Amino acid sequence: MDVVIALGGGGTRGTAHIGVLRVLEEAGLVIRAVSGTSIGAVVGALYAFGRSPDEIEQIFSAVDQTKLYGWPLSEGPGLLGIRGIQDFLEKQLRDTCFQDLKIPFAAVAVDLNSNREIILERGRVVDAILGSIAVPGLFPPKELDGMRLIDGGALDPVPVRAARGLVRGLPVIAVTLMEPLQKPAVPISIVSFPVSSPIAVQFARMNITQALRVFADAVDIGARQMAELRLAIDEPELIIQPEVNGINLLDKINIKEISKQGENATRAVLPGLLNSVSFPTRLKRQIRKVLRQF
Repeated sequence: MDVVIALGGGGTRGTAHIGVLRVLEEAGLVIRAVSGTSIGAVVGALYAFGRSPDEIEQIFSAVDQTKLYGWPLSEGPGLLGIRGIQDFLEKQLRDTCFQDLKIPFAAVAVDLNSNREIILERGRVVDAILGSIAVPGLFPPKELDGMRLIDGGALDPVPVRAARGLVRGLPVIAVTLMEPLQKPAVPISIVSFPVSSPIAVQFARMNITQALRVFADAVDIGARQMAELRLAIDEPELIIQPEVNGINLLDKINIKEISKQGENATRAVLPGLLNSVSFPTRLKRQIRKVLRQF
């Protein structure tokens, strides 16, 4: 069965996307297109480029997580530079443009100049990803084609609408890394960045650390609320929610362990998955949606 995948944002928690993709393939589903926000854009782009889930896991496992983020502040208005991330993306995707990918792909960002969500489907893939992952305050915005792009999670943490527009008529499977608001979130730490020790120590000593922790908690609450709202409005055929609560945005992680969480969450919904994305079930859902408008 053919499907489209929407991969949500969530920092290093996004490694769970690898496990989701692996189990969906094992179940015989054919992923015809993928959209991604933030880390979802990174995983989605690699998959659309032609990398298998196993290959993506190997690529991530080989990365020195302590060298992804730069210091001092030298690349724009952000606490951390992204030279390491950019070098990683350039190495993997080079100058690949969207039209060169194996399957359709879209990255979601937010333009600070127009205050709106931007679905990026043209140009160089690396540039689009750098805009989609630019967490406000942490990473500098990406200047691109007159836009000032930040993390797409500000308006669309799980890009179902973007996925649906890639290949019309196919069911959309959404993968969210956000906990429901009813479930208390584990407090976010912002001093556990996977950066070199001297940087971590220097950052921990800054007077603004406590204020930034409150800011990070507020951002997380907003992202969780926005994820719930968008999923309710955009109505994907199926939602997969890996158990990744307690993993901070930029934690140093065990790639295989987090990927396993994605596998577990996907296997848990497999019994009802084929029914959820079947044509009769989707038709009934569309009829109910139309009736609600009257």
